[in-house]
Amino acid sequence: MTTPSTLRTGREPVLSIRNLSVAFTTSRGEVEAVRDVSLDVSAGETVAIVGESGSGKSTLAACVNRLLADNGRISAGEIRLGDFDITAASEPAMIKLRGSRIGMVPQDPMTNLNPVMKIGDQIAEALLVHGIAKGDAAKERAVELLEQAGIQDAGSRYHQYPHEFSGGMRQRALIAMALACRPEVLLADEPTSALDVTVQRLVLDQMAALASDMGAAVLLITHDLALAAERADRVAVMFRGEIVETGTAAQVVENPQHEYTQRLLAAAPGMASVKIAAAPVVQASSPLVEGAQRVETEILLEVKDALKTYRLRGQDEPFRAVDHVDLTIPRGQTVAIVGESGSGKSTTARLALKLEDPDGGVVRYRGTDVGSLRGKDLLAFRRSVQPVFQNPYASLDPRYTIEECVTEPLRVHKIGDKASRRRQVGELLDKVALPASFAERYPHELSGGQRQRVAIARALALDPELVVMDEAVSALDVLVQEQILDLMVSLQRELGLSYLFISHDLAVVRLVAHQVYVMREGKVVESGEPDEIFHAPSEEYTKQLIAAIPHYTPAAA
Repeated sequence: MTTPSTLRTGREPVLSIRNLSVAFTTSRGEVEAVRDVSLDVSAGETVAIVGESGSGKSTLAACVNRLLADNGRISAGEIRLGDFDITAASEPAMIKLRGSRIGMVPQDPMTNLNPVMKIGDQIAEALLVHGIAKGDAAKERAVELLEQAGIQDAGSRYHQYPHEFSGGMRQRALIAMALACRPEVLLADEPTSALDVTVQRLVLDQMAALASDMGAAVLLITHDLALAAERADRVAVMFRGEIVETGTAAQVVENPQHEYTQRLLAAAPGMASVKIAAAPVVQASSPLVEGAQRVETEILLEVKDALKTYRLRGQDEPFRAVDHVDLTIPRGQTVAIVGESGSGKSTTARLALKLEDPDGGVVRYRGTDVGSLRGKDLLAFRRSVQPVFQNPYASLDPRYTIEECVTEPLRVHKIGDKASRRRQVGELLDKVALPASFAERYPHELSGGQRQRVAIARALALDPELVVMDEAVSALDVLVQEQILDLMVSLQRELGLSYLFISHDLAVVRLVAHQVYVMREGKVVESGEPDEIFHAPSEEYTKQLIAAIPHYTPAAA
C-alpha cells in the first residue's frame, strides 16, 4: 500500500498535485478543507478520489480548474498540467485552459447548463470558443457528441432546452461538452450520480475509451467505492481533507488498511447485502378458507391507467412520458420504480405528487381522485404527501438559512410557534445525521450530500403519510446513505410511513423495497417483489439493468 506522497505510476504525469492545502474563510474562522494532498495522474490513466460528502474531494477537483469559491484559496502546494503551473497562472490563462486542455463534468447538471439556450448550441459554443469548429461544422460535431454520449435522436434533441431533458440526459449533454475539445485531463466530479446503471456504464465506457484513445488523464471524483474499484487504475481515499489510503483497486478493496476505508466497504450496498425493509403494515386478516388467512392492506395511493404526453420541438407526434401506467402504494410499504433515465419514473412521481395532472387515467389518494382536490382538501393532501427531489442544489432556497429551509413547510401550514419550530429543527437535523449548528448556515456552505439531508429533514417536518423520494439518495456517500436508509426503515416501522422510491440504484432498491416496478419508455414492463425481480427477472431489459450494476471482483483487477 502506498502513502499519499508516493501515489505515482513511474510514468511522466500529465497532472501533478504536490502538497496541496486549501483553506476557506467563513464566519466561524478559517477552515482547512484539503491538507497536504499529493498525487499524479498519467496519460491514459484513471485515478479515482473516493470519500464521503464533505471529505474535500470536490474541492480538490475545483483547485485543478482554479474554480474555488471566492472565500477559498490554495494555501500551500502546487498543481501542474505538464509544464504549466496552474497555481501561479493568471485568470486569462486559465480561461483558455478550461475546456480546451482540461474538460470538466460537474456533479449538478441543471445549474451548469444555460436554461435559455438550446442544448446543442451550448456544445457548439464550446467548439467555437476554443477554435475547434464553427457554423454547420460545429453543429454537426455537437450532434455527433450527443450521440456518443447516449442521447437518442440527437438531431432533434439538439434544438431542445435543458428543462426538456431528464436529469440523466442533462448530465450526458455536459459529458458531451466536456469531451468536445478532446482535453488532456478530464475532471469527472460525480459524473454518474444522476444516471441509471445502463447509461452510467455507457458513459464510463466512453471515458475509458477517451483515456485509451487520446491518452487523456482522468480524475474521477466519486462516493461510490464499487464504481471506483471497477473503473479506476488507482484509488485514493479521502477523509476530512486528507488522503488516508491509496493503491490499486485490488489493494484498496481486497486489503483495506485504514478504518475509514473499511467502513466505506462495509456500508456499500450490493445484491448480496442483507435486506433492511420493514415488515409490511397490514390492515387486517380475514378467513379465506379453513386454516388460512387473507392479508389485506390499505391502498394509500393508486395510479390507474395514467397517461402523460408532452410536445417536443421538432417532433410531430406527442412524446408519451407515461404510457398507461398502473401502480399501487399500500400503506406502510415502500414501492420502488426503477428504469433508465427518460423511462418515465420521475414523471410518474410528479403525477403522484399532483405537480402535474395526467392526460388520461386517474391518480387516487385514499380513494379520492387527486385531480378533484381543491382548497383545504388540496392543502391537506400537500401536507400528507411530501417530496424529496433528485437535485439538492435546486431544492433549497439559497437566501434561506438551513433552519428557514426546514421550517418553511411548518410556516406554510401554520404549525407551531417560532420556539417550537426551532426545537423541531434540531431534532430533524439530528435524524439525518447533521449537527444542530448547521441550522445557522446557508445552503452554499454545505456539500451536495449535506444539502440532500436537509431536504429529507424538511420533508419529514410535517409528519407525512407518503414521501416521494425521487433519486433522493443518489447524491449521498455510502455511509450517509446507509444512515438515511436505516432512518427511512425505522420511521416506516414506527409511523407506518409509506414511500414511493424512485432510483436507478437497484442494489439500494433491493434493500428497502416491498414492491418494484420496472419502467421503460413510459411503460411498466415488469413488476413484483424485489427477490423475484432481481434474482429471476423475466424481461431482458431488467436483466440488462442488473448486469450493469457496478461491482468489483478480484478477477477484474
